[in-house]
Amino acid sequence: MNISLRQRPAGFALLMVLIMMGIGIMLLAAAMYRSSTISNLNQRNNDFLTANNAAEAAVEKAYATLGWTFHSYGVSGVSNSLSLFQTNIPSVAEESYWTNFLFSDAQGHANNTYVQWVSDYTGPLPSTYSGLQTVGSPVYRIISNVTDKRTSRNVIGTAQEDVLLALIPLSNYAIFYNGNLEFSQCATMTVNGRVHANGWIAVGTSATLNFADNVSATSTLTAPGLDGQANYGTNWRTYFASTPSYSTNVASVTVALSTTNFDSHFLIEMPTNGEAAMSTIGKQRLYNQAQIVLLVSNDATGTYTNPTVTMTLQASVNGAVPGDDSAKAVYVFTNASPGRLATNLPFLDLDNQFYDRREQKTNIITDVDVGLYGAWVATNSLIQGKLPSSSGVYPTILYVADQRQATTAQPGQLAVVRLKNGTVLPSNNNHGFTVATQNPLYTLGNYNIQQTAGGASSAGTTNTANTFPAALMADSITILSSNWSDAHSTIAYSSADTAYDATYDTTINAVIVAGTMPSTGTSDTTFSGGVHNLPRLLQDWSSRNIWLNTSILRLWNSNLATNQFRNPSGFSPSPVNPYYNAPTRHYNFDLNYLDPAKVPPGIPNALVPIRFGWCAPSPGVVTNTPNYN
Repeated sequence: MNISLRQRPAGFALLMVLIMMGIGIMLLAAAMYRSSTISNLNQRNNDFLTANNAAEAAVEKAYATLGWTFHSYGVSGVSNSLSLFQTNIPSVAEESYWTNFLFSDAQGHANNTYVQWVSDYTGPLPSTYSGLQTVGSPVYRIISNVTDKRTSRNVIGTAQEDVLLALIPLSNYAIFYNGNLEFSQCATMTVNGRVHANGWIAVGTSATLNFADNVSATSTLTAPGLDGQANYGTNWRTYFASTPSYSTNVASVTVALSTTNFDSHFLIEMPTNGEAAMSTIGKQRLYNQAQIVLLVSNDATGTYTNPTVTMTLQASVNGAVPGDDSAKAVYVFTNASPGRLATNLPFLDLDNQFYDRREQKTNIITDVDVGLYGAWVATNSLIQGKLPSSSGVYPTILYVADQRQATTAQPGQLAVVRLKNGTVLPSNNNHGFTVATQNPLYTLGNYNIQQTAGGASSAGTTNTANTFPAALMADSITILSSNWSDAHSTIAYSSADTAYDATYDTTINAVIVAGTMPSTGTSDTTFSGGVHNLPRLLQDWSSRNIWLNTSILRLWNSNLATNQFRNPSGFSPSPVNPYYNAPTRHYNFDLNYLDPAKVPPGIPNALVPIRFGWCAPSPGVVTNTPNYN
């Protein structure tokens, strides 16, 4: 059998080669296209990340400027400076790198950042500030859109930050110190609220000390030997539960718009000559926030007899502070004798004096009978004509300043203010009542002790359900028992002399805002007295109790009551030793102050800018609201 093989034409082989080459070229082209696409995507991603980083830089620069303005000039300073924030983009003057980018505000405005108010916020703050509240605090939105001018891909990077300018009433804190805070040698204390110090915190004590909420300090937290005591080592950490705990080296909390952050005494001082009530400083002064201002001054002879009393009635107009009232009513009572005061200002007494053994000075007193004052403001025609309660206007802040000056013939004297008969405060339709003074302040007996629904007194308890929002703001604050005797205060101390006994327990239901003399060393003559001695004491309180349902705010150094704390058991200078014996202190943070409706009038706010929400919106979009949780 013959088998023949037909040869394929040569052109067929060539065709197969061409087909295979075509397939190879297609695969190569596909691979090159894929590689080019990936490379392009990588380049676009790099452009996107670079542009996003530049947008974040623009947002953070606007945030830093906005936050500084908030700390320096408050909410109004921010609202008045939007154009500054909007045009303050990263500049070539700062770094030549920024010449590579085009910044816009997502609204078509080149070389701008979007900065606008979007809402006001009332409610709890984020977890970092757990337990704190804010009311009516503005939220500002900052947005930047950026392209990299070095590429032609027109990739737009975006960044958005919503910033809460939180106004936090300082009474949200159980204890707040604008400076160093010392629990050294403190009495037994359980602190059931937040604690913060713009400074260091010292906690060493042999007493029972427990913190039930977060504690923070801008510096360290240690247990040094103060008040002449030994160092407590590391066992102080047992004061803190595992949660909550403490934080150190945190950011300072701005208290007020003062040039000196660690001394806000100007809040209780009278305005300087020519200072506008609506200026940055003027709006903060309690003098301008008060509806009733009482000023006591010397007569023409420069003695303490026949003083002059000036009463100013002022009301808030269109949201301005009362001190800006152009129609304020001013009444001057010269030669304010007891008879004239009984007729015109029946709650006022200017004739009493007593000796303060801590200050070692004779106090010249402006005595305010709070009970009589409350009845007087409710019925007096002058008050009701200017501040008509029928129209919902109430004198919630009383500012008192005793300006009588000691003369060379009367050395060693100090003008002070004292509140007595303060068991029941002016109701003010539950808006609260605050007394503020630039002088040292003394309270005599119980303060703000309301009757419960069943008629029982809440004195000697932590029950504040029926009390009014109240605050005491002064250079210093001293608590006197209702058994205090002005006349007996000048008699040399004797432990057998029962007239020095406090005799009665005392309850104070109010925010305490006052100063101290800070520690200057570690001996018993250079110690501040610690937080438990911020409310100062005279008398023998042995076997007696003081109940403080309060928030303790130390915002300044005392400017007038300037004698250092002296340990009554170890200090024996002239004239006597001791000048007081300690009571059993019952300290309780009044949780009412966490309710925005129950914050006492005039309480300063902490100014805290908070990054409230972050996102990367689509280019050109300014309406995207991030999650604020």
